[in-house]
Amino acid sequence: MGRCPECGEWNSFLEERNIGGRWQHLSTEGEGPRKVKDVSLVEEGRILSGINEFDRILGGGVVRGGLVLIGGDPGIGKSTLLLQVLDRISRKGKKALYISGEESQRQIKMRGERIGVSDDIYLLAETSLERALSSLEGLSPDVAVVDSIQTIFSEGVQSVPGSISQIREIATRLMFYAKRANVSIFIIGHVTKDGSFAGPKALEHIVDTVLYFEGDKSHPYRILRTIKNRFGSTNEIGVFEMRDSGLEEVQNPSEMFLAERPSDIAGSVVVSSLEGTRPILVELQALVSPTPFGISRRMSIGVDPNRVSLLLAILEKRGGLHLQGQDIFVNVVGGMMIDEPAADLGIVSAVASSFKEKPINEKTLVFGEVGLGGEIRAITQAGIRVKEASKMGFKRCLMPENNTKGLNGNGSMQILGVGHINEALEALLI
Repeated sequence: MGRCPECGEWNSFLEERNIGGRWQHLSTEGEGPRKVKDVSLVEEGRILSGINEFDRILGGGVVRGGLVLIGGDPGIGKSTLLLQVLDRISRKGKKALYISGEESQRQIKMRGERIGVSDDIYLLAETSLERALSSLEGLSPDVAVVDSIQTIFSEGVQSVPGSISQIREIATRLMFYAKRANVSIFIIGHVTKDGSFAGPKALEHIVDTVLYFEGDKSHPYRILRTIKNRFGSTNEIGVFEMRDSGLEEVQNPSEMFLAERPSDIAGSVVVSSLEGTRPILVELQALVSPTPFGISRRMSIGVDPNRVSLLLAILEKRGGLHLQGQDIFVNVVGGMMIDEPAADLGIVSAVASSFKEKPINEKTLVFGEVGLGGEIRAITQAGIRVKEASKMGFKRCLMPENNTKGLNGNGSMQILGVGHINEALEALLI
């Protein structure tokens, strides 16, 4: 049936085949309910890959029996990173298996030699799920990688590889095997043009952790973001740099994002973004220029365009800036995405600085949420943001007044609390 008679959507019907007898139980036979105190964690320790950025975003290492989905644009570095992870794990005496449905064993070895991985990783070029599971059962690895789920097919499902039925079947059976055999499995998933994982949305509900690779392929830096994690904090990020020898972790992302920041330039300000438990300092730039057309343009990269439009309206109404007839462009340097309200005051400050052609002191950090009345509202974890700024050599911090309680500065850091955008602009643009 092409169209659903209930909701009117086209091609929304899926074929469900009854193929009983193939499903395996998650728990072992005879295992009944137990109290939490009776469940032992002695054998459930995490496996450390040795790549600190990767272990941190997973919550402290690879969880045994966990199913992890990692996605990103083609060529962003998903296969390279996981091959490096398997290399580090195999060097510690663990069994690591790389299952590829896209490359032959010879091609994988060529890539491995380029990035310097060891010869202890087991390679399997296979597209059949049943054969892959048979190899997993025979080898019993500690960690396995499936690259990619769109190229693997199950012989019991009568549809092409990459279809909704195939992906759901494969992910579910891999999940059952991972939990039963206590094997950590990483699944690489392709991403569609709109940036979402190809396949059903239910795939993200099946897995334990969802990681997403971000970054422009024309730039060397890559950001690995945690979207979902049952065993750790969400919204954590890891920063990597793509080199000829593979992906190298960046220990201090703030220093990297601020490395090429210009001095005494109007429209530039440093804001603090909290990614999970890590504060990261990034440069936020704004350019305000009279429009040569009848309708002014509003563009933003790295921040929500709707949020920018809201803050521009607040600047006009509460701040007294006449921005009509001005083209306004806002950009977060380095390819970062900031989605927390703490960047509001930074956006307002950068736009006002560019509009008035008055640069903001390069040693000043700005963060705070802006309300519709122009008030500056408190944000979370102000203390660790100030501490990170002090380590980076900043001398002054402009923040919400309610966040200054209990903060007396850190060394030579000057803490300045403001309650309204007019106070903030007066303190910054003098």
